[in-house]
Amino acid sequence: MSATISHSFWNNVSYNARRYPLGVAGGIIMIVFVLAAIFASAVAPLDPFNTNAKASLAAPGPVYLMGADMMGRDVFSRLIHGARVSLAVALGATIIGSGIGCAVGLACGYIGGWFDLLVQRVTEVMQALPLLVMALVITASLGPSLRNTIVAIAIPLIPTVARVIRSNVLSLREMPYVEAAKATGMSEWRIAIIHVLPNTLAPLIVLATAQLGSTILTEASLSFLGLGVPEPYPSWGRMLSESAAEYVRTAPWLVIYPGLAISLVVFGSNLLGDALRDALDPRQRD
Repeated sequence: MSATISHSFWNNVSYNARRYPLGVAGGIIMIVFVLAAIFASAVAPLDPFNTNAKASLAAPGPVYLMGADMMGRDVFSRLIHGARVSLAVALGATIIGSGIGCAVGLACGYIGGWFDLLVQRVTEVMQALPLLVMALVITASLGPSLRNTIVAIAIPLIPTVARVIRSNVLSLREMPYVEAAKATGMSEWRIAIIHVLPNTLAPLIVLATAQLGSTILTEASLSFLGLGVPEPYPSWGRMLSESAAEYVRTAPWLVIYPGLAISLVVFGSNLLGDALRDALDPRQRD
């Protein structure tokens, strides 16, 4: 029985891989960066915090694979360790924002009435501000730190997730199986959690994956402006801010490699999100 289930699972994986090759490419990109972040200490050839005045602005070579920055720190090692910061912020903000947004959307869609009306007005006010602008305001108020950066990016994600989940709940609560559960005497909250919530997971997964790229880009923007994760933690955005204006001509590798890392992760997460949307949403299928 287990062998049949396993065979069916891998058949589905193989079918979807052939059907969505761009999604597979995006997934591979994300897996590479996640593994690099997890095993950063083993992958990075040098200590990303060690400085060497003699190697200041050293060009890419056998010792410094992607060159060295103005303080003689290895750019490749800092990129690898910077993946930890960027992905930790992105995953933390996405999980917190999506979790709270899902709870709010479920409550609004199922309870309705004045509660739904009040929450929707608040979410509309929050959505009036772009993600980066609201994150800037929150980070400037809380101060630059890893925890505050995650919170600052997570809060603006809540309204979008809440509205998507609410729209799904509004249609799901009218389904026959919900009416049947009510007829058996099941409590409203038990129906919402057991029967309605699991059917909102597919759009939630798609939305969270799609938002992962925007959170990484927002973290890089905050770090570029000096409001993200502070030193000594390496961050892709901070690496750009330290070198973009002064060394873009004399040491272009200081700009190229962090920018390429940000672009690849955002590109990979967008490809993966689009493939998940097509695979999980029947309305998007051919």
